[in-house]
Amino acid sequence: MATHPVLKENSSYVDRVRRFNRFYTRRIGLLQEGLLQSPFSLTEVRVLYEIARRQKSTATELSNELGLDGGYLSRILGNFEKSGLVSRTPSATDARQSFLALTVRGQKIFSSLDRQQSAEVAAMLGKLHVSEQKHLASSMQRIEELLGERPRPKPAYRLREHRPGDMGWIVHRHGALYAQEYGYNERFEALVAGIVAEFIQNFDAKRERCWIAEKDGEVVGSIFLVMKSKQVAKLRLLLVEPAARGLGIGKRLVSECVRFARQAGYRKIVLWTQSELPAARHLYEQAGFRLVSKRPHRSWGRDDLVAETWALTLQ
Repeated sequence: MATHPVLKENSSYVDRVRRFNRFYTRRIGLLQEGLLQSPFSLTEVRVLYEIARRQKSTATELSNELGLDGGYLSRILGNFEKSGLVSRTPSATDARQSFLALTVRGQKIFSSLDRQQSAEVAAMLGKLHVSEQKHLASSMQRIEELLGERPRPKPAYRLREHRPGDMGWIVHRHGALYAQEYGYNERFEALVAGIVAEFIQNFDAKRERCWIAEKDGEVVGSIFLVMKSKQVAKLRLLLVEPAARGLGIGKRLVSECVRFARQAGYRKIVLWTQSELPAARHLYEQAGFRLVSKRPHRSWGRDDLVAETWALTLQ
């Protein structure tokens, strides 16, 4: 957002805004030790609200949404857990993450606070004429529009971790696309099916990951990083749908693999590809991978293939 100076002749605007802030914080009781005569501060009530309105939320998401220091938020959540207001459920795909939810007691307390706050606002508005209520509401909306963040452009795609149903999509799209674009037969699809089955059966969330790319709610890409040994990871099954190519999805998927491999403590990443896949080979080269070896082979209904092994040494 561009920054514009406050002209000297308009310096009284600063005083007006500060005066309004003092008035409004006093008017809605923000200076009281507990909000709505409860034992909770405004910040604590906001945390309860964000947990209540989300089906699943993590501490990281709450910290980003509310702009709270991670340590401060952690103390609040710890107190909520001790009081029996919030529970944590470990993520099935990432042992480092936990999903937060209100307990039955937490839901009851929050619902009471929510009803009380709505009643107080309704009582405040009830003192105004209907036309004044409308004017006040529109003025508040305008303040929010002017001082809030400007709408950000909708991202062209998003990445997420795998979930049930994704493995079937990966097998199907690899089989269909490679048959269409390179003439591979059903044995290639069987190879992919074996890879994803092994991934699910032996999945180690600390050292392995699958990323799924989505665009407009539809899956358009995927990639895997799996453990080959304690020090070596393997990049597998990079795929981007033809309609989604050119958006940088492939480059992002590869970079996420490299980032995660470093974080997980691997010293090298290796991959196996075919010489007739120039787009993928270009992405690997851009990411720092180097061609290690080549080998002609006959597979998947083709007798003219050249397999390539690429490697990236991690610092």
